[in-house]
Amino acid sequence: MSRILLFATTTSYQVRAFADAAERLGFDLAFATDRCHTLDDPWRDEAIPVEFHNERMSLQRVLDATAGRPVTGVIAVGDRPTILASMVAEALALPCHGAAGARLAASKLRYRQCLSREGLRVPAFHVLRLEQIERCPALPFGFPRVVKPLTLSGSRGVIRANDKKELDVAIARVAQMLSRPDLRALRDPSNELVLIEEYIDGAEYAVEGLVSDGRLHVMTIFDKPDALEGPFFEETIYARPTELSSDERSSVEYAVAEAVRALGLRHGPVHAECRFDAHGPVVLEVAARPIGGLCAKVLQCTDSTGHSCQYEEVLLRQAVGEAGCTFDCAPGASAVMMIPIPCSGHLRGVVGMELARAVEGVDDVIITAKLGQQLVPLPEGASYLGFIFARGQTSKDVIAAVRQAHQQLHFEVDREIPLL
Repeated sequence: MSRILLFATTTSYQVRAFADAAERLGFDLAFATDRCHTLDDPWRDEAIPVEFHNERMSLQRVLDATAGRPVTGVIAVGDRPTILASMVAEALALPCHGAAGARLAASKLRYRQCLSREGLRVPAFHVLRLEQIERCPALPFGFPRVVKPLTLSGSRGVIRANDKKELDVAIARVAQMLSRPDLRALRDPSNELVLIEEYIDGAEYAVEGLVSDGRLHVMTIFDKPDALEGPFFEETIYARPTELSSDERSSVEYAVAEAVRALGLRHGPVHAECRFDAHGPVVLEVAARPIGGLCAKVLQCTDSTGHSCQYEEVLLRQAVGEAGCTFDCAPGASAVMMIPIPCSGHLRGVVGMELARAVEGVDDVIITAKLGQQLVPLPEGASYLGFIFARGQTSKDVIAAVRQAHQQLHFEVDREIPLL
């Protein structure tokens, strides 16, 4: 039986989907998560406790824990686990991206420096230390600019600034966010830095792919029909198939493949974010992991025999050595809406679920926020209210379906009263 080690944070949405996929495949799935090592298996899943900021210690702990029960594949979900997962895979001589490539991809700064060295197109950028934010120097690129943390994902902390005044406010806001106890607890030195880069105009796309022997196989290109122009960049809808022309698709796929090559990623899933302006595609990020949250549910796939399978099954099969090019997305259109948080406060109720699920084309509506949970919108927030999924014949159909379903939902929120 194939035994796969899944690296994830304890708050990951995706773990249950992988557990179900492993059961369907007959794989044994083990876990390595960032839980307290002094507790006696509180979730009763025999997970190996790791600390993503303490890589050497965690690597040795995983190797010790797996010495008597060898693993045949390693996979990671979420940004922080990717580096440790690659270190473990390298130590066990298992297929993986490689720790060096995963480390480059995990930092927006290292990523941009890498692509710049390779002569690939990236936004002009500058990095500031937190203690320097009150004396930002003159930069060789104009406005608008975008301020970003280096390691956070999901557009968290990403703010557009159209002039010097807005830039100062954005830098101070990101710095304040990075000083919060929950982020300080991550012990990531990159959270001492703030990235400032030129704003790239144009539509935004996401690319989901599988890398085998360093070659990228694109599973799909997602359109993002809602304009992401700022001041914040909250992602809402991913829809496939893309409405890009054949030549435009080819240029996006080539640009992402070149970024993968520059990073040295070798084997495993990648998720890329691109902008397409008048000069062509700009690959803003390549993550050495699959699409996040529950969004993988939007990808129904087929293998080389025509067998239908979920994307998590594809990822598990690739983790044990199957080539990514043997899988493709199934025909048809699909979309997911990541339900945005409308305001700060505490969730008290959700109305309209049955009406939303009854919309033609809607496949599922999943609310992941819990009653009583404190809601924090972007740019500080790190989660969504839930997900709406739709399937149909065309991208326009499924986009309309998730929008209509969202209109049926009403979220009752006890708003926070600001302190004066």
